[in-house]
Amino acid sequence: MKRRTFIQWSTLAAASPVRAQGAPPTRPIPSTGEAIQRVGLGTWITFNVGQDPPARARCAQVMRAFFDAGGRLIDSSPMYGSAQGVIGEGLRAAAALQRVFSADKVWTSSDGAAQVEASRGHWQLPRFDLLQVHNLLAWEKQLPLLQRMKERGQLRYVGITTSEGRRHREFEQLMRGHALDFVQFTYNLLDREAEERLLPLAADRGIAVLVNRPFQEGALLRRLQRHPLPAWAAEIECTSWAQFALKFVISHPAVTCAIPATRRVDHVRENMAAARGRMPDEALRRRMASHVAGL
Repeated sequence: MKRRTFIQWSTLAAASPVRAQGAPPTRPIPSTGEAIQRVGLGTWITFNVGQDPPARARCAQVMRAFFDAGGRLIDSSPMYGSAQGVIGEGLRAAAALQRVFSADKVWTSSDGAAQVEASRGHWQLPRFDLLQVHNLLAWEKQLPLLQRMKERGQLRYVGITTSEGRRHREFEQLMRGHALDFVQFTYNLLDREAEERLLPLAADRGIAVLVNRPFQEGALLRRLQRHPLPAWAAEIECTSWAQFALKFVISHPAVTCAIPATRRVDHVRENMAAARGRMPDEALRRRMASHVAGL
């Protein structure tokens, strides 16, 4: 996406109100134009519940609520313990195998193909929609593997990930030098380093952006909940700090989808509701960030 196009789209996206009814708002995946909902579901920590039947059942309930609210994209990794198997059970329980946009990762320095096949078995899917090199581990080996799999029709999209601001310089080099459909990194009201280079570069290169840690694994919300939600949050139809924080992230015109993790049905419904209603324009985004920084 060229810079002028990006600016024009940014202005339009920020200025246009989103209806509170109907299907959840979407953003296009730049490499194909496919629409994807602006809030997805992460599974780091929250879905790593082992073999505990009640805990696994609660995760399935979260997934059902997510799909009922119009969600599609679920993100996981072999790094996340039992999460992949829990997702597989939840997809069957929710009869959602045809609805999910499956995003997983390769996280190994050895046989990536074998790990992908094991992950696919846990999810019980014929193929993944998106596979990402997790935290750039052995990317020199695994990224070509994923590109070959895409060429053979064994997956649909290829990406790379990082988190907590790590290895941004190397990440940027890969974004410039490789054909990527998706990138995933951390971005939230306090961790805003991505605004400087990664988000503009993703827009320029036509790469979809998944945002991890929009709540800093809950630390941001625990900090914010000591303070009252500002009255002017009603201008963008926020009823909670979680929605305030999510709207800040997904209103950035280069962000395709945020992937907050939760193990609670009420929280997933609250998160999905954040994608609806009015979004902040650039002036209000600055006000939101300044307000939070001053608390």
